[in-house]
Amino acid sequence: MLRLLFGFLVTCFLLLPARAAEPQYAIFAGGCFWCVESDFDAVPGVLETISGYAGGKSANPTYEDYAKGGHREVVRVKFDPDRVSYAELVGVLFRTTDPTDGDGQFCDRGFAYTTAIHALNERQADEGQRRMPDRNGGTQPIRRLPQRAAQFAPRRKIVRISGTSNSFATWPSEE
Repeated sequence: MLRLLFGFLVTCFLLLPARAAEPQYAIFAGGCFWCVESDFDAVPGVLETISGYAGGKSANPTYEDYAKGGHREVVRVKFDPDRVSYAELVGVLFRTTDPTDGDGQFCDRGFAYTTAIHALNERQADEGQRRMPDRNGGTQPIRRLPQRAAQFAPRRKIVRISGTSNSFATWPSEE
């Protein structure tokens, strides 16, 4: 009977699913946040992307005023580290942007569209530094990478509500 109970317990233990790693986060800037979001949405292992703002001085930036507050358009990437590494995500950023352009990305110009890694810890900062590409034999310097962690503010949508005294309302982008 003891042998049967032991066999049952061992079988139950072997059938338990392995514990998955906790999701991790990364914050990247690389031009228009909708374009950056689209690039990361296509990466297997990315669980969620949220457009927003980081790096500025204002507490609650909106699409209308984020640039005045010194923010960049950024994307917060939630990822499964068992399926995609932080280093691979940095590689995606560098394949889809030009970090040597200190004035923006492609047709989006200005500080708000510059490339940056907003490292959330020392490991991310070190990995971002290690993964920086050598463009044109090192003759073009990489700009502003990586940055220290900045407060992430999700993009908020301004929605018109007709028939109310306050005809505009703000919703977080996640809703």
